[in-house]
This record gives sequence, structure tokens and C-alpha cells, in this order.
Amino acid sequence: MAGRYAQALFDLAHETSTTDEVAADLATFAGLLAESEDLRDFVRSPVFSAEEQVKVLTALLDRASIGGTTAKFLKLVAAKRRLFAINDMIRDFNVLYDHARGLSRASVTVAEPLKDEHVEALKSALAAIAGSDRVEVSVKVDPTIIGGLIVQLGSRMVDGSLKTKLNSIRARMKEVG
Repeated sequence: MAGRYAQALFDLAHETSTTDEVAADLATFAGLLAESEDLRDFVRSPVFSAEEQVKVLTALLDRASIGGTTAKFLKLVAAKRRLFAINDMIRDFNVLYDHARGLSRASVTVAEPLKDEHVEALKSALAAIAGSDRVEVSVKVDPTIIGGLIVQLGSRMVDGSLKTKLNSIRARMKEVG
């Protein structure tokens, strides 16, 4: 369901040449959700009627300077009682938006911080794998993986960490002995 809503919003934004504006407004709204536990509870709660959600949302959007296509979309989602899935809709919209711009996103976990040249080499290799013009990489340092790296690119994940390899060897040795 979230994918259909996101696709409809993306198509409308594309037709009206407002994809950048809609993406920015959705990022603002996602930021509001991340900051406020009360807002997250309000969005997920089935206790509030559609009319109450639209009324509160209208005031919130005005205060946050979110208007146009995004405001209409969010109010429609509230009116249709689908506000509980807004995070998934925003995520799916961002995937479509990134794809349209030739951008892929990757998450990389390493044991030690990477040098800039290694990050650039990683971006180039991941761009070739993803078939994208460019890749945005977020690097997380986790010393518990001991060495190697864990890469997540879209739905694909490759765990080349030393910790995983050692655990695999340990499991095989228990089977033998």
C-alpha cells in the first residue's frame, strides 16, 4: 500500500516538476516525526478520527511551512486513514526519487575509519555494481566486527567481516568434533 501511495505522489510531483520541493518537504516532515514521540504516537494511533488527524496535520504543516503538493498528499493520507504508514511512504518516495536522479545509497560497516581514497574506491565499485551514476555511502565504525566490512546496497547485503568468518569456522569445527 505504501508503495502505491509513494508512486502516485512521485508521478504527480514529476508531472508538475516539483519532485525536489516534495522531497524536501517530506524530509522536513520526516524530521518532525523523528523529533517528536507525541507526533509519532498521533500518526500511529487509531483513536483519532480522520477529521481530527487532518485538522491537526493542517496546523502542523502550516507551522512547518509545508505546502503545495506535499501538504495535499499528507492531508489525503490522513483523510484515507493511512497516516500510520507515512514513514514507509516517505521511504518508498525517496527510493523512487533517488532512482530518478541516478543515485544509490549504501551502508558500510567497518572496524576502523576508512581513508578518503578508500571511501572513493568503494563508491566507484558500488556504483559499478548498482549500475548508478553515483553512490552515497554512509560509513559506520564498529570495532566488534574485528576486520573486513559489511556492505548493504539496496536489498543486497554482503558480510565480509572477520567476526562472521570466525563464527563460521567455529560452527564448522563444532560439527566435525
